[in-house]
Amino acid sequence: MGMIGGGWFRHRRRFEAKAKPNMSGRLLLRVLRYAKPYRLHIVGMLVAIVLTTSLGLINPLIFRQIIDVALPAKDIGMLNVLALAMLVLPLTVACVRIVQRKLNVTIAEGVIYDLRISLYRHLQQMSLRFFTNTKTGELMSRLNNDVIGAQNAVSNTIVAIITNFFMVVASLAIMLHLEWRLTLISVTVLPFYLIIMRRLGARLERIAREQRVIDAQMNAMMNETLNISGALLVKLFGRLEAEVEHFDRRAAEVRDAGIKRAVLGIQFSTVLGLLDYIGTALIYWIGGLLVIGEALSIGTIVAFVVYATRLYWPLEMLANAPVEFAQSIVSFERVFEIIDLPLEITEADDAIHLDEVDGKLAFENVNFRYRIDDAQLLSDVERIGRFASVDATRSGESGRRGTGAPVTGPVHQAREMALEKISFRIEPGQLVALVGPSGAGKTTLTYLIPRLYDPSAGRVTLDGYDLRDLTLSTMAQNIGMVTQETYLFHDTIRTNLLYAKPDASQTELEAAAKIAHIHDFVMGLSDGYDSIVGERGYRLSGGEKQRIAIARVVLKDPRILVLDEATSHLDSQSEALIQDALSQIMRGRTSIVIAHRLSTILAADTILVLDRGVIVEQGSHAELLDQAGLYAGLYETQFSGQGELA
Repeated sequence: MGMIGGGWFRHRRRFEAKAKPNMSGRLLLRVLRYAKPYRLHIVGMLVAIVLTTSLGLINPLIFRQIIDVALPAKDIGMLNVLALAMLVLPLTVACVRIVQRKLNVTIAEGVIYDLRISLYRHLQQMSLRFFTNTKTGELMSRLNNDVIGAQNAVSNTIVAIITNFFMVVASLAIMLHLEWRLTLISVTVLPFYLIIMRRLGARLERIAREQRVIDAQMNAMMNETLNISGALLVKLFGRLEAEVEHFDRRAAEVRDAGIKRAVLGIQFSTVLGLLDYIGTALIYWIGGLLVIGEALSIGTIVAFVVYATRLYWPLEMLANAPVEFAQSIVSFERVFEIIDLPLEITEADDAIHLDEVDGKLAFENVNFRYRIDDAQLLSDVERIGRFASVDATRSGESGRRGTGAPVTGPVHQAREMALEKISFRIEPGQLVALVGPSGAGKTTLTYLIPRLYDPSAGRVTLDGYDLRDLTLSTMAQNIGMVTQETYLFHDTIRTNLLYAKPDASQTELEAAAKIAHIHDFVMGLSDGYDSIVGERGYRLSGGEKQRIAIARVVLKDPRILVLDEATSHLDSQSEALIQDALSQIMRGRTSIVIAHRLSTILAADTILVLDRGVIVEQGSHAELLDQAGLYAGLYETQFSGQGELA
């Protein structure tokens, strides 16, 4: 049964149910924990913020001193000192701001580095089940867009909130000292700031959240259609215009959300700006009356207006801060959502590590289903078909289960349970061949051996140990696997081979390549082992990729070998080379092979015949032919014509 297994993706749009970010104290504390290693930098940055803000508040007092004292008294000496102070202060502030910025960036980049590593590590620990149910573009959006959004919170938003808050408090204190009546007039606009913040700010928060989701969906769509496989599929089926139209809809949603956010944002800032002008006008009006009544000096009102400006501008920033902060919290939420996803394949605290294994494998009453658990999926992943929804249920399935009757007609393999009551043993050094109809569960069975999945029931043992009691590195070091779909990195042949053994010498590389019958081909390339294989190895033929994959597993030198013996990509000459390579690397190893060739079946110590997730027959080639069951039918339809290769 295929990777979709027990069901199709369920359709949902969960982000609509979460219109507002969860700005809980617990989330904020979690964000702050990432900043804990940088607490000394934070203290230094706070000192720098206080210093720059305080120095910036001195200038208006200098203005007042010049206007009210130095000019009326015609005191040139005082004027020179004050003018010099007006030059020294900005220079000092600039120097402190450079230090502040360095501290700020160090904190922000450090926090985001730690967050990004945590996110990537957790994703690498997720089981295959997660990746088969999650769009790659969505993950890229989390790793890039959302991490950058979180970085903006640390480097800009939080610093701006602290700076503006201190500016407001300090400005109010000085304004009260200068003239308490004008201060009261200045703060009359504050209730309007709060009203606007509650009304327009909440809408901006909602739009920001929706925009994040829409961006992720567009990224997912681009990732699916702009990789080599997606682009090839589009071209082969002539779906260019359809995909452009599909992308057009996604891009239009992003455009419309951006316009909506920009328009609402300018409305927000425009109204706040009008409140600034109203407050300033009131100060000039009332202050002017006080100056005319000789209750206030001209220098004082000039200084007061400057302080009022430094009150209103930070207030406007603070009014917008919840919106900016909420956007950043959305990013943190989306990152933490991945980090909080439960790990399906975990290592026990007292896990046993085996440096070397004998290679004895056993399946004991194993059941497995490809269940889809919402708790293990991302909330925002949209699983909606491009053209129509698909009924996720599979009921009323026909066909035989667990019988040895020969196949008399096409029987589909769709079912809920991918594997059921699987039991068998493989002794060290034995070769077991898996045969059966497409979708019978052969690949699923092999995925349980390196613990890419855990059984839903029963257990798989290695040398008598339950795989769940062993370290993951034990499986990684002792089990080698060559899949039917060969994957190569967009890098050199050397790099792809060294992925199995990073410290391998050139001699070891060439020896492995010769066993896989790929060395002569590589040496015929202009750059030899330094030749680039292209995206997913697309510069190479299927047979060449397959032989590089075999060379890679030869270099790893595992005790247990799992092979999906795919030869459909090969011409007869390459196929013969592959067969020879496989026979060499399987010699002396415990091998489990999904057999496509009669030669492999005849060489097997045991043949397991699977149908609809159940082992329906097992034995040698001759024994199974005598039973005249499913294997006999498969032999007649798939293998009998290969007799000359046996």
